[in-house]
Amino acid sequence: MGYIKDHFKVKADEQSKEIKSILEKHGNMKIEDVTLAQAYQGMRGITGLVTETSLLDANEGIRFRGFSIPELREKLPKAEGGSEPLPEGLFYLMLIGDVPTKEEVEHVSATWARRSHVPNHVFDVIESFPKSAHPMTQFTAAILALQTESKFAKAYAEGISKKEYWGYVYEDTMTLIARLPRIAAYIYRRKYKNGEHIQPDGMLDWSANFAHMLGFDNQSFQELMRLYLTIHADHEGGNVSAHATHLVGSALSDPYLCFAAGMTGLAGPLHGLANQEVIRWIEEMCKELETNQPSKQQIADYIHKTLKEGKVVPGYGHAVLRKTDPRFTAQMEFAKRHCPDDPTVQTVWNMYEVAPPILEATGKIKNPWPNVDAHSGALLKHYGLVEEDFYTVLFGVSRALGVLASLCWDRALGFPIERPKSITTEWVKNFIAKNEAVA
Repeated sequence: MGYIKDHFKVKADEQSKEIKSILEKHGNMKIEDVTLAQAYQGMRGITGLVTETSLLDANEGIRFRGFSIPELREKLPKAEGGSEPLPEGLFYLMLIGDVPTKEEVEHVSATWARRSHVPNHVFDVIESFPKSAHPMTQFTAAILALQTESKFAKAYAEGISKKEYWGYVYEDTMTLIARLPRIAAYIYRRKYKNGEHIQPDGMLDWSANFAHMLGFDNQSFQELMRLYLTIHADHEGGNVSAHATHLVGSALSDPYLCFAAGMTGLAGPLHGLANQEVIRWIEEMCKELETNQPSKQQIADYIHKTLKEGKVVPGYGHAVLRKTDPRFTAQMEFAKRHCPDDPTVQTVWNMYEVAPPILEATGKIKNPWPNVDAHSGALLKHYGLVEEDFYTVLFGVSRALGVLASLCWDRALGFPIERPKSITTEWVKNFIAKNEAVA
């Protein structure tokens, strides 16, 4: 079947037996009770999913298979002469559970390069949109157009055993991930560069080839893409893009349909658009203050003004984290090596010193610290990728690694269709009345 595919099957069989044993012995054990507030307010904090690839800790940040981002930057293989981890290595880690060797990462790179050819009808679908269409609209449509290539959909239609689902999902996953950079770059060059497309270079790694097709052959930008595509890849299973992919997959939709669903969620302003909002907030501040490098006091005054107007300071706060996002720290360390004198980058750093005390003093914000979005836009701007509407597409290419690795596990472990119970407000009122009467 192929080295990685064989290795995954061994791991999945072992874990499937372990899960079966856990459920037989402890299946009725309660994890937690659900409050009415949680039911009404986005199911926040309800433990109801199993996602093997990553876990978000409120104090430690994201851990991929138990490894923190600093550990990944140290342990995962790197490109020749590079210092940032290759996303291929993170995908291998999330899928298999082991830190890959250099040879194993090169195998993933070579596999994706071989599968990267995009059928012409996908480009035809993209070209059917007006150029004014949002990049995420074009990206999602292109993913749906790729669905004609689904091996899982064809095999399911012909009739296959449940035990075989995972293998076809794996094949679709590898092909889809391989083709995403080409599709994303095509949309970018079509919309922003007069349709002057750049052919892929099969000798480059996944991230470097993506950068090349976008039109950025600077080695420093290639390093940024390796870091960006690694740290945005996964964030456990409850975020919208991950959960949407898992949910649609539970109905046995193929990986193309599942990932398209995840991307429509990522396109929402409360999920994948935050990095755009951060950089626009900074640009509006600089325009209003008539300077490209405001002082800390000017930044503080502008933050107070933003809060007084009833608005939020974008890039600060997180639903789970209660400390500075390690992904922010990784980007800050990158910037200190590659572009420490950039005015916008320095403004991001000054905000990091100024914003948390102000936000904490309001008494309304549990986490006044920056998240990943607080820094990424400034780095992209520095290298000339200034088209903010495209930033979410970059996020989407990265997020494919985590959600599709998880989808392989969903099918390998035989997870059922997801169907939580819902209630009505009338039911809630009756429930409260009964409990009050008993009390």
